[in-house]
Amino acid sequence: MTATTCLVASQMVWTASAYAAALEPPPGASACSGCHLASASHRPEVPALTGRKPADIVAAMQAFRSGQRAATVMDRIAKGFSEAEVEAIATWYADRQ
Repeated sequence: MTATTCLVASQMVWTASAYAAALEPPPGASACSGCHLASASHRPEVPALTGRKPADIVAAMQAFRSGQRAATVMDRIAKGFSEAEVEAIATWYADRQ
């Protein structure tokens, strides 16, 4: 196997691994889908997260955590996530269309 072949093969493996990782939800993201369905037509009072801007999701979670935004359960849920987890979840949902 030549060096070029090895490089191409390793790039393909890395790309496939990165793609597979992007498909996997980060820790905590799966729990969101219990209320935040992919389609807003099911429960319009609970907005869908898919396709939203990550900054909007992060800002909403910060507002829930601080008590600036009224909530029934999201204030408690938001307190259970670190900033890094919220950002990872927000980015993952934003990439889902």
